[in-house]
Amino acid sequence: QVQLVESGGGLVQAGGSLRLSCAASGRTFSRYRMGWFRQAPGKEREFVAAIDWSDGATYYADSGKGRFTISRDTAKNTVSLQMNSLKPEDTAVYYCAARSSSYYAVRPNLYEYWGQGTQVTVSS
Repeated sequence: QVQLVESGGGLVQAGGSLRLSCAASGRTFSRYRMGWFRQAPGKEREFVAAIDWSDGATYYADSGKGRFTISRDTAKNTVSLQMNSLKPEDTAVYYCAARSSSYYAVRPNLYEYWGQGTQVTVSS
């Protein structure tokens, strides 16, 4: 059974940084794409970034390019999202997700496994 557990959220001032982590367990993720999504109150869940577990190739939504960095540690089975230059509009619940495919996807319904989410609040 796949489990994804996020951590690292919190309250930060605009311009600050946070690092989110996702601990993955339950199977070998070598053929998986791991993603980060976020959902703000009253809005749909949106794609933030994704990474290929095997080769580390990355893909970003425009909202995070140049500010966010996704990475993975295959030895520790973790996926991280380093977020710099945070803005109030980055405030949301951030979710880790896993997709058993070699193709990138930005639609949430194409990811099979989800974590419980971690709250990120950026104050102005």
